[in-house]
Amino acid sequence: MLTPRISTSANRFPTGGTEDGENDELFASKVKNFTTAHPSLSFGGPLAFLNNYEYIMGASYLTGLGASAEFMAGVTFWNRYGRTLYNASVGQVSYNASYPNGTARPKPVLRTTSQSRIENSQINWALGFFGPSFQVVPDATVENATSDFNVVVIPEGGTENNTLASYDSCFNDNTDSIGYIGDADVYTYIPLYLTDATARINTYAPSGFQFTTNDTYAMQSICAYEMEYIGSSDFCYLFTEDEWAGFENTLDIEYYFDYSFGNPTGRAQGIGYVQELVARLQNQYITSSNSSVNSTIDDNAPDFPLGELFYADFTHDDIIVSVITALSMDYFREAPTLSQFPPDPDRHFILSHMTPFGGRLITEVIGCSSPDPSPVQNHRTQYYPTQYGYDASNAPAKFIRMRLNNGILPLNSIRGGACEGRIDGMCAMSSFLQSQTNAYALANYDFACFGNYTITNDGSRGQDYDGTISASGIVA
Repeated sequence: MLTPRISTSANRFPTGGTEDGENDELFASKVKNFTTAHPSLSFGGPLAFLNNYEYIMGASYLTGLGASAEFMAGVTFWNRYGRTLYNASVGQVSYNASYPNGTARPKPVLRTTSQSRIENSQINWALGFFGPSFQVVPDATVENATSDFNVVVIPEGGTENNTLASYDSCFNDNTDSIGYIGDADVYTYIPLYLTDATARINTYAPSGFQFTTNDTYAMQSICAYEMEYIGSSDFCYLFTEDEWAGFENTLDIEYYFDYSFGNPTGRAQGIGYVQELVARLQNQYITSSNSSVNSTIDDNAPDFPLGELFYADFTHDDIIVSVITALSMDYFREAPTLSQFPPDPDRHFILSHMTPFGGRLITEVIGCSSPDPSPVQNHRTQYYPTQYGYDASNAPAKFIRMRLNNGILPLNSIRGGACEGRIDGMCAMSSFLQSQTNAYALANYDFACFGNYTITNDGSRGQDYDGTISASGIVA
């Protein structure tokens, strides 16, 4: 089994996005300015805590809860995959850098962007997987915490090619009219679902203070971030279940129309990682780039080793969304509603299910003796590699299975039908590779990222671009 893994950062502070940290800070400042200027006036009822509220959030960084979640994710990856991949001995709780005969294993290579929260996610994940802080013989200094693996840190924040932060080199994604369609659409949905909540909350406001729907949205957002920072928030109790469903839908809107099928650059932002995935599956270097791939990294063994038992890459939530889009996994091609409240709970594109904090997309390569193995419907815990008849010397039939946060993805929904025919989420390796032969062409990478086009974004249209655009498909 070969296991490429790509994951997002775990619990973090808000970013500086207009509808994210910026709106939260504006609301907190509005409250603070009012309470300072009017000490004799006060918020009442469930809003009484605002009378002496302090905004305590930082910006963009990984929180302590996020660090612990990444540590646990590393432990979990060892338990689920590492034990099998490395044929762990009885009681082995983490990776061992040596073979049973005592010789050193080749060091795994982890990849991360240079952004603080992403690199810190990698650091804490590695502590969980490699286990330097819980060895049989305790090491209080954790002196050799990074000695068992190598790390490739790919710069983020400039215009470098970086599949883990592909928006840097896709210039059109950084233009307001193209890259932020979903952000504008969020602001058309907020009044639809929060007008009643805002009116209810205003009944507890002092004279002279008026909550807007954007303020109410900020209160929901602050609840979410305070929970991921300190594990508690007084804002969380102010809203109904339906109003929280509406909040969830705003995130679906933002990401679908910024990074997925609803944006002309959706495929382009994910195609580079898809190319890397295909290269790893075929044991090939990438010596030249026509996408966000950095071929100076992907053309050599130290930075882009082949034939590894596992790969671990640390990236952003939007990249995973774009990768799924570039794969043409049409199960998720379901645009979020801009007009229905509450939204359909059975919709497919739900961001909190796809890329929650610490979200992960894992591609499993499974070897079988039969080219048509019988599906297994019941859950099984695998205690050792050969428990269910697996024999590495007799496993010529290779299959791909993908897990998104442990849920098995429907590869049979990949456009073109190459992966149809099984009910267990597996797709023959050759069929999966066939399903991606046209992925780059569908992305129209050069035009989507660098073409001279404009699209009208009135914040209410909700157009589905199939994640791409061509010169003949310009929308004026």
